[in-house]
Amino acid sequence: MLKKLVMTAVALSMSASLYAGINFDNPKANNFKEEISGVELVAPAPASPEIVTADKAKEWTIMVFVNGKNNLEEYALKDMNEMEMIGSSDQVNIVTEVGRISGYDSSDGDWKTARRYLIKKDANTNKITSPVVQELGKVDMGDYKHLADFANWAKTTYPAKKYMLIVWNHGAGWIKSRGLGDKGISYDDETGNHIDTPQLGLALKAMGKIDVYGSDACLMQMPEVDYEIKDYVDYIVGSEETEPGDGYTYNLLLGPLVAKPTMGAEELGKLAVNAYSDHYQSIGEGSTQSLVKTSLLNGFIPVVNDFVAATMAAGEKELVKTALNSAQSYAYAENKDMSHFLTLYMASTKNADAKAKGKILQDYLLNTLVLHNRVTGNYSDSKGLAIYMPGYVNSTYNELAWAKVSQWDEFIGWYTK
Repeated sequence: MLKKLVMTAVALSMSASLYAGINFDNPKANNFKEEISGVELVAPAPASPEIVTADKAKEWTIMVFVNGKNNLEEYALKDMNEMEMIGSSDQVNIVTEVGRISGYDSSDGDWKTARRYLIKKDANTNKITSPVVQELGKVDMGDYKHLADFANWAKTTYPAKKYMLIVWNHGAGWIKSRGLGDKGISYDDETGNHIDTPQLGLALKAMGKIDVYGSDACLMQMPEVDYEIKDYVDYIVGSEETEPGDGYTYNLLLGPLVAKPTMGAEELGKLAVNAYSDHYQSIGEGSTQSLVKTSLLNGFIPVVNDFVAATMAAGEKELVKTALNSAQSYAYAENKDMSHFLTLYMASTKNADAKAKGKILQDYLLNTLVLHNRVTGNYSDSKGLAIYMPGYVNSTYNELAWAKVSQWDEFIGWYTK
């Protein structure tokens, strides 16, 4: 399932037709809407939530917020069935909320509401058989408050020693193009709403502490996103680029965890990166995925600001522009791999201080902040963290928590003058 970004041609002069192969922003082009005729499926009856006392808390609760209320609906069902290949165990809860919408997929009963499930193992990869714990009716899965409600419900109903939250849907990292609204994650086509980047921070704040956060969505591994949620989660898994093919392959992620439920948060974060990357490596498809430790983001700020100050003092605007234009970019051209940009700039600058500060920044990024990075295909210049480097000043960027503490917004304002 490709968690492609929701984009407009006016905003970015881009079109989904630019992407070869599978087009998951327009699954109709791939003939995925097949009629299921002659079969009448009955929705499973809601089950009563398990009553779990603190002394019976499991090792992990994995919470997956599956917003299929858009053109990804078929892949929501596919991923649910991948989860059921493993199922919850005596030490791992796998809990989901899944929303569906009219117009994309009619399989498995064609229900059009949101449901919460406790995932149970089965051998049927075409039908969800796990118990429906809550039937929610129509809900807004683009509302950050509803995301928080799901996580708080899951943590209360299925307590564990450690928690992972995965938000599944379209993703756009951070972007606010001229005249358009903020982008983010979890686009609900029924309500027209989505969770923007600051709201993602508010959602995680309302949940209490999460050990691992993963975006099963495009373009989310950026400091602009990570800094909004850093105080509420220990580890962040995400992709610099759009996610190809199947998005997360959940049986590959959950199987090793169920086999070794005592693994810590960092180990699970690395497992998430490896499970994702191993799948795309096996089928020869390009991908990016990395793991960031949030406690190291505060130390990132001074080395970023030192680099900005030294580079601005050097006054080499044209070298900066040349480097950013050649740096590894992604579906949004404004997103650049930060390390690759630094490599290109340091190779051309004549200023010793700017080069030295760039080296310190790059070392921190590669050897401290990004704990694990995997790429497949033609992404060898992707080192784990994309950053916003537009060719114009975007005043709304200053509203991000990242921009308030770093001088990256001043850097953008300097080199674009």
